[in-house]
Amino acid sequence: MKIWTSEHTFNHPWETVAQAAWRKYPNPMNPAVIGTDVVERKVVDGVLHTHRLVSSKWFFPRWAQALIGTAKICYASEKSEVNPIQRQMTLKTTNLTFCHYIAVDETVTYTPHPTDTAKTLLRQEAVVTVQGVPLSSYMEDLLTNKISLNAGKGRQAIEWVIGKIDTEIKDLAHTACKSTDELLSQTKKSFDDITTTARRSMDDISSKAKRSFDDIEKFTKANANQRS
Repeated sequence: MKIWTSEHTFNHPWETVAQAAWRKYPNPMNPAVIGTDVVERKVVDGVLHTHRLVSSKWFFPRWAQALIGTAKICYASEKSEVNPIQRQMTLKTTNLTFCHYIAVDETVTYTPHPTDTAKTLLRQEAVVTVQGVPLSSYMEDLLTNKISLNAGKGRQAIEWVIGKIDTEIKDLAHTACKSTDELLSQTKKSFDDITTTARRSMDDISSKAKRSFDDIEKFTKANANQRS
């Protein structure tokens, strides 16, 4: 049995990292994970419980394939809990493929950093056990090294997703500003049109009133001449 542990600090608040963790796959850093499917999801006492089936590709050397067999796609069961009040996200993953020979139990937790709540502390632990085949200790080392490598890719993927989220927010803000500018422009145009129409109406009224006044004056003068 081999136990692997790791800690990493993200310079982002817990809410941001937790959201990125949900959107972690697929990502270009770790293309081995090809899909995640939600099996069950429920909320109990304010805590979100999710069970997902993770599909991935494991690349074993030929000598290992001769011992445990081959599989084009490997599956793992991931059960997670998200507690927004306590600001804690925990994911526990267990392999389903090759489970007669290999057991990989991994636990990942995301919590606010104890000394800086604007940051997030990631803790990872994996327990690897290989039994029933020759070279079991060597295979455990092989798997542990692979887990360590994938953990580094996973942290890069989190940063990549956070970058995508930031871009999406900026695009939404830009679209909102653009829509506001267009609305203001249309409102100004409508106001200008109303003002122009009002001015034309006033000009027409003034012109008609002037003609009426001229007609009255002409009529008055004509009557005065007739009396003379």
